Amino acid sequence: MSDKIHNRIGMLRAEKGLSRKALADAIEVNYQTIGYLERGDYNPSLELALKLADFFELPVEMIFSRRPFPTLSEQLVKLQQGG
Repeated sequence: MSDKIHNRIGMLRAEKGLSRKALADAIEVNYQTIGYLERGDYNPSLELALKLADFFELPVEMIFSRRPFPTLSEQLVKLQQGG
C-alpha cells in the first residue's frame, strides 16, 4: 500500500460552495495547503485532519482514506445491485 492519503476535500468543499481560500480561512491554514491536500501532494497532520472533520461535521474516515474512494457512479451501481 502506498503512503498516499486519498481524500474527498474537493467534493465536500464544492458541496458547500466554498473556495479553497474560504475553507483555508475557516480552518486557519494557508489556501495553498487546501490545494496540496486536494491534489494529494501533501498528507495532512492529525490535527489538520481533525480540523477538517470538525468543519465538515464528518468522521475523519469519510474524508480521508489509504485506499481510493469509489466514484459516485460505482456507488450508484452498487446501490442498484442491492449492495
